[in-house]
Amino acid sequence: MVSALGAAWPAWSWSAFVNLALPLALLALTSQFLPGMAVLRAFGYQVPARSPVTALGLASMLTAPFGGHGVTLAAIIAAICTGPEAHPDRSRRYVAGVFCGLIYIVMGVMGGALAALALALPKPLLVTAAGLALFGTLASSLGAALADAEHRESALLTFVVAASGVSFAGLGAPLWAMLAGGLLCRLLSPVKPAPEKAVEAPAR
Repeated sequence: MVSALGAAWPAWSWSAFVNLALPLALLALTSQFLPGMAVLRAFGYQVPARSPVTALGLASMLTAPFGGHGVTLAAIIAAICTGPEAHPDRSRRYVAGVFCGLIYIVMGVMGGALAALALALPKPLLVTAAGLALFGTLASSLGAALADAEHRESALLTFVVAASGVSFAGLGAPLWAMLAGGLLCRLLSPVKPAPEKAVEAPAR
């Protein structure tokens, strides 16, 4: 809805809710929150999922009137900032996150010039730079995921499905990767026998 002053005011629409809001929320949960939480857990940060989802959901509501999209966990940045490359001491790795935030602010101010520079660079160069930045994190994450021999096949299937980029029913590869890995883990888990009940001796 557009007012006489040209400002866009929010208006409820079932069509927008079903076709935009719900798919975008699922996309954010499966492609950003889920991998981001997995990265944090892989590096030993036991963060309850409720806290970031609630806080960033409120932040999304505040930025939406200004044209901002949903604020989510940055899975790739989390992988870079939480690994041992950021700092050998896990309690000091937050400094990398602070510097990332400062760099984001600078990039936001100079967004137009930086976007023009990125478009001027060859695409293979950008892809190579991004791949090199994630090389150490990918190696350490795969090593940690495949270290447990009991769940090695499930972890490998999860990685393969996520790397495939498959998309089905509007849901991205991270969700299907978790479902495939979880299903395989369930199928390969040995069935534990039911505990035997102790037979009471007859009373004399």
